[in-house]
Parts: sequence; structure tokens; C-alpha cells
Amino acid sequence: MYANLAKMKKIMLSGRLHKLQQSSFRQRMRGCLLLVCMLLFASVANAQFEKPEFKKITADQHEQFSQQFEDINWTGRGLYDNTDLDDIKTNKIRAKLQAAFGNPTKTLEDLINTKGFRPGKAIQFEYWFTVNDSIPMMVLDVDGPFTDGLVFGGASKYIDLMPQIKRSFVRKLMNIEEPGDYSDYFYSPEREQWFRVEYKNGEYKTEKISSPNGMDINYDQ
Repeated sequence: MYANLAKMKKIMLSGRLHKLQQSSFRQRMRGCLLLVCMLLFASVANAQFEKPEFKKITADQHEQFSQQFEDINWTGRGLYDNTDLDDIKTNKIRAKLQAAFGNPTKTLEDLINTKGFRPGKAIQFEYWFTVNDSIPMMVLDVDGPFTDGLVFGGASKYIDLMPQIKRSFVRKLMNIEEPGDYSDYFYSPEREQWFRVEYKNGEYKTEKISSPNGMDINYDQ
């Protein structure tokens, strides 16, 4: 009897050990599958942004864009890394943008008569984009033609994707060989001076001008 009982316990313990081993194996398999899924997701996400699609928002689409992304928290995080654009004059980058995307979404002419405009907001241009139809991005000048590079802005919820998006955007502009003609107005509060900034006939120009018609700066705002 005792021999049979001992044998039964041995069988039960063996079965329990087998179940524990099976359970441990299943847990390891689930862990491996989860890791594989995470790696595949990351791989797909990275592949998706190897060649992202940049759709420029036109002037007549900016209200729809603003409504679509009204709850977005804009940030520069994820977009601060230096690139080849940082060593290029902004007026030359503007010509690349013109060639790649056409006219800006907004220029100083669009902004100067809007409510709450102040001289400190006197940008030369803004380009608004959606990336792959879902991620908002914006680029603008820092100080018109007097500095290098661009300012980038993106949605805080997509911070992890922003470095790859920026690299792709910069690569697209750096591949532009034939700049596009343009002519913008720019007002410099520090210099208290209006400028016409343009690229035409293969020549970049920044010239002092008087205040354009209908574009007076109101310092009382």
C-alpha cells in the first residue's frame, strides 16, 4: 500500500512538474511573441517614416488644419538635432521650399492685419504640413534672411517620430538642385526696417524698402 502511495505521489509530482514546465514554457513563448510583435511594430513604424509623405497646407486650407489639430500641444522637442540645413542661409532654404512645395502657407502679408499681431511676430514665412495625412508639422524662419536654418514645430504626442521625420524632410530639401523663384516682405523690429527678400534669375536679394501699402506696423498692439 505504502509502495503504491509513494508511486502515486511520484506520478502526481511528475505530472505537476510537467505542468509547471509547460506553464513556464507557455509564459516564455508569450514573452517571446510579445517581444517579436513589439519589434515588428517598431520596424513597421520606422519603415513608415523612411519615406514619409509631406503634404503642404495651402492658404485656403489653414482653417481646416487649425480645427483638425486644435487640441495639439506644439513643441520643438524631437526636432532640435542639428542638420545640414542649419548651415544654410534661410533665404536660400526658402528657395528650396518654394521649389519643393510652392508658396508658403502664410507670409507676413497674411499675418500683419490679424487680431493680436505684434512686431515681434513678424516672420517672413510659415509652411504647415501634415505628415502621412495624420501628423502636423510646421517650419518657419527665425529672423528672415539674416540667420541660418529653420524653426521646426511638431505635435508633442509624436515626439518619438519627430527626429526621423525631420531627417526625411531635410533630405528632401537638400536634394533640391534648382531653387524656386520667390519674393517676400520681411519686417525686422530690431532694425525697425522693412525688407524685400527674393530669389529671381539665379540671384538672391535682400533690399531695404519703405512700408508696403496696407502693411503698417502698429506698435500699440
